[in-house]
Amino acid sequence: MNWAVLKRILKFINPYKKYIVGAFISAIVSVSLTLLSPVLIGDAIDLIAGYGTVDFAGLLRILAVLTAIILMSALFHWLMTLCTNIITYSAIKDLRTAVFVKLEQVPLRYIDGTAHGDLISRVVNDIDQISDGLIQGFSQLFLGVVTIVGTLGFMLSINVKIALVVVILTPVSLFVASFIAKHSFDEFRRQSAIRGELGGYIEELIGNQKVVKAFGYEHRSQETFEEINARLYATGVNAQFYSSTTNPSTRFVNGLVFAAVGLSGALAAISGRLSVGQISCFLTYANQYTKPFNEISGVVTELQTATASARRVFAILDEPTEKPDATDALVLTHCNGNVHLDDVSFSYSPDRKLIEHLHLDAKSGQRIAIVGPTGCGKTTIINLLMRFYDVNSGSIEVDGVETRAITRSSLRATYGMVLQETWVFTGTIRDNIAYGKPDASLDEIIEAAKSAHAHSFIKRLPQGYDTLIAEDGGNLSQGQKQLLCIARIMLTKPPMLILDEATSSIDTRTEIRIQKAFTQMMEGRTSFVVAHRLSTIREADCILVMRDGNIVEQGTHAQLLEKGGFYADLYNSQFASSADTSF
Repeated sequence: MNWAVLKRILKFINPYKKYIVGAFISAIVSVSLTLLSPVLIGDAIDLIAGYGTVDFAGLLRILAVLTAIILMSALFHWLMTLCTNIITYSAIKDLRTAVFVKLEQVPLRYIDGTAHGDLISRVVNDIDQISDGLIQGFSQLFLGVVTIVGTLGFMLSINVKIALVVVILTPVSLFVASFIAKHSFDEFRRQSAIRGELGGYIEELIGNQKVVKAFGYEHRSQETFEEINARLYATGVNAQFYSSTTNPSTRFVNGLVFAAVGLSGALAAISGRLSVGQISCFLTYANQYTKPFNEISGVVTELQTATASARRVFAILDEPTEKPDATDALVLTHCNGNVHLDDVSFSYSPDRKLIEHLHLDAKSGQRIAIVGPTGCGKTTIINLLMRFYDVNSGSIEVDGVETRAITRSSLRATYGMVLQETWVFTGTIRDNIAYGKPDASLDEIIEAAKSAHAHSFIKRLPQGYDTLIAEDGGNLSQGQKQLLCIARIMLTKPPMLILDEATSSIDTRTEIRIQKAFTQMMEGRTSFVVAHRLSTIREADCILVMRDGNIVEQGTHAQLLEKGGFYADLYNSQFASSADTSF
């Protein structure tokens, strides 16, 4: 058991102290009432086992009191369960919220470098495991502590010597459980990690089934799945094997306790120190006293799984947050669109250089096209412009102000970005278009859709702008999703625009219409176009040709072709046969 991790879990419980008090009081009342039952049953046995006639009137009175006690005990047990559930689910809600907020605060480098399925598994599955452990742990904690203390008091009141026998022998089960817990924790930790790996693999395959089937990869993907699943099975079996030995071990110890109490009680009864009813009462108390120890195995297993899962969850919370904006950071309320990159160098990892000593000067209203082979750093420039990543050296300025001196939110608000990978969320068409301007009127949304040439296909949908989009846009084509993303930008009309292969999934006729709309909208606005089609590149004010993280050429389309350099080679190899082929 990792006590440090458990201690961190308990911090999320502290705000709900009143429910802890309520659960503890309810447990005291419930257990106290339950502990009266053996006394009454013992008295009833003595009435029956005594000499002479049976006192039926006395038995009826005992039965009536016993029934009332059982009902009251059940009521307070329900109240205790209610309190423990509120504690657990409130703490889990807070923990899950804290993790989600943290994921929005960590640098994008962490999100890009971690399997998304594994992150989802931590936020959903691992936190659920913590919840299960807390529910069982709390229930046993409140009932167990009160039961042990209460039964011990009653046993001492009946016979001190026999009670001491129980007290001396029972804690042995605790040492056994603790020993087993130390050896099983690593297995539970490995099980939790493999569960996250499996979740990531499943998410990856489900999201790319068309590619899997197109390449006939089903058999190999199944083999990979079975390999991960087999490792999960093996660690699960090992973890449960170690943990399952707790129950028989504690039951063996408690069996010895019960036998010792029975033998001691019988000897006391023969000598006349205890009645038959008292022996029955003492045996019941001994059984109730050992019951919490018997249930330790289940609690330990749940807590082991919970703490193993909690380590993965807390690993997210321990990640450093994105460096906050400076206290005197400028809120950019007006932007002319002048962008200057001065001697910028950047790499995602220290051992692999990507962009070195990059210089770029984009004037207000210019259309800058960025072209080059795959991996040359085109998309990385976009990440740096949006400040998803900070440069390693050099500086980026917007209207003469260094971007690190501008608040991230106001800087990003100056750009409208359409990515190659479209993203639409589950909601209506209207909600998706208004994502960047939630208070937009329907007329504004329709106007933006018309500008993006999306209005015609939206009208053909069953509920028009109120049509609900399926998960990941499953009921829309790739081109339709991209049109919606473009409509978002048309609605917000930012001062600068970033296109990352924005029309790669749209037919040529639609692209021409969209390009005309963009040309009109971006009049006087700076735009950066990454790996676009030839029609856009021809109209660009300046083309930056990148190779190995450096700008090797720049100029207009005609100038670069006349130069006969690297751009001309790219053009001749990729565009000569078809004017519609993408870079």
